[in-house]
Amino acid sequence: MSSLEEVIVIDADGQVLGRLASIVARRLLNGERIVIVNAEKALISGKPSSVLAWYKDRLAKRTHYNPEKTGPKHPRRPDNIVKRAVRGMLPRKKPRGREALRRLRVYIGIPDEYRNAPKIKIRDAIPKNTRIKYMTVGELASLVGWRA
Repeated sequence: MSSLEEVIVIDADGQVLGRLASIVARRLLNGERIVIVNAEKALISGKPSSVLAWYKDRLAKRTHYNPEKTGPKHPRRPDNIVKRAVRGMLPRKKPRGREALRRLRVYIGIPDEYRNAPKIKIRDAIPKNTRIKYMTVGELASLVGWRA
């Protein structure tokens, strides 16, 4: 990877996943290299039981003609869940989107190489409404089968 000066390190701790993913996707399309740390601490808005039911429903997709083959693969690890959210906001079937996704790295926790790097928080991704319930990506991952 390139030097730390060229990489933007974003701390996902306490940030809403959808808002974070959309802003990161836009910046990736502009050519920036982005590293997201603390992926397991990103927030998913909604009642935890509803979020879990929705995600488990997506995991259970099967085909009618061959039930042994499961449908689309969905991640269970927190870093892959965050990366998949960003991927969903990129034109990944076009060369521009594929190149943008290659410039993204997502980590659980903070790796040693980025421990002393300046980390930014995206102001638009910080939750504004305190009455809404939230669930962390790490909690969702552990409930759908991820083992740390």
